[in-house]
Amino acid sequence: MSTLTAPAGALRRDATVIGLVGLAHGISHFSQLLLAPLFPWLKDAFAVSYTELGLLMTIFFVVSCAVQALSGFWVDRYGPRPILFTGLSLLALAAFGFAASESYAMLAVFSVVAGTGNGVFHPADFTLLNRKVQQSRLGHAFSVHGITGSLGWALAPAMLVPLTLSFSWRVALVAAGVLICAVIGLLWLKRRHLTVDIADAARPVTGAAPAAAGGDLGFLTIPAVWMCFAFFFFYAVALSGVQAFAPEAARLLHDVPAHLAAICLTVYMVSAAGGMVVGGFLVSDPARCERVVGIGFGAASLIALVVGFADVPALAVPVLFGAMGFGAGIAGPSRDLLVKRSAPDNATGRVYGVVYSGLDIGQAIAPLVFGSLMDSHRPAQVWLGIALVQGVLIVSAFNVRRVRRTVVVAAA
Repeated sequence: MSTLTAPAGALRRDATVIGLVGLAHGISHFSQLLLAPLFPWLKDAFAVSYTELGLLMTIFFVVSCAVQALSGFWVDRYGPRPILFTGLSLLALAAFGFAASESYAMLAVFSVVAGTGNGVFHPADFTLLNRKVQQSRLGHAFSVHGITGSLGWALAPAMLVPLTLSFSWRVALVAAGVLICAVIGLLWLKRRHLTVDIADAARPVTGAAPAAAGGDLGFLTIPAVWMCFAFFFFYAVALSGVQAFAPEAARLLHDVPAHLAAICLTVYMVSAAGGMVVGGFLVSDPARCERVVGIGFGAASLIALVVGFADVPALAVPVLFGAMGFGAGIAGPSRDLLVKRSAPDNATGRVYGVVYSGLDIGQAIAPLVFGSLMDSHRPAQVWLGIALVQGVLIVSAFNVRRVRRTVVVAAA
């Protein structure tokens, strides 16, 4: 009896942790898109340009980048649970603050608050998964983590745009704040599953890179960590282009009706979640991570070129968004495993904090670039930029493998 129940109990515990972490991650991604789907209304309400609206996202991600790099150290020292709840609480405060904003300056202030909250999630999430989920299930844990993130991105426009059309953008943002508070309440009820023994966090993680010399900052000398950082930077540039301006650019290029353009981002994110389900099985063989990334982003890059430069019927645009999202989604779990395989022992939070800060830097810079292209009436160039950066991702992934192998050979 005990032999049978022990694996079942371990599976249940792993599933609970994966579900709770995934839910928190979904809210993090949901909160990243509190403003972007509302740009058409905010542009009129505050009499600002697309570039100025893009600057709000830049503020968000610059702050998130700084916090993310620091929060990795906090997670390693104090454990992930208090850091996670702090981040969620700040996101709720930001949502209500956006709803109450009476000026562009107020939007900027609460973008700082939201960025601070967003910065804690990757170090906290991946520390929980790596420490509390069995090694054999980590591929699926990363897959679920990515899926919930994509669903959070998909939920934001699907929830905020209809509420704005029916009521106002302020009502939509209040509803977002209520949703975040509800998730905080649920996680608080299940908080015992989110506890990591700080002493236990000192043990090595199976499958990680060897510990680096140099104390707390020794991991910064590992070349593969910085290659992962570069990979996530370019990934964020492409993703930010899709999230902030790709639907509007496609609408202008192909005369897409407003109601179809509004669902394009949701279609992309839901399809990306489906791709991550497939990617979770493909990542069962870590040796093919780079190939999976290459195939997924290669397909996504080709589709971006089609949307930007081919004569595409308006009804086909959401379908192409879905295909592009599926390709990017397949690469998601392999992307996260690239980082795990490059992380030294006992530095999980720090490595994920630094590497994933590349996401924030990319998402801070990209809205200004893509926003200026939109203000210059060059929507096709937005799609060209997305395609080119996705091509760079393929090269970056194989560079991570090359650097990691070079280090292993040198150590041997």
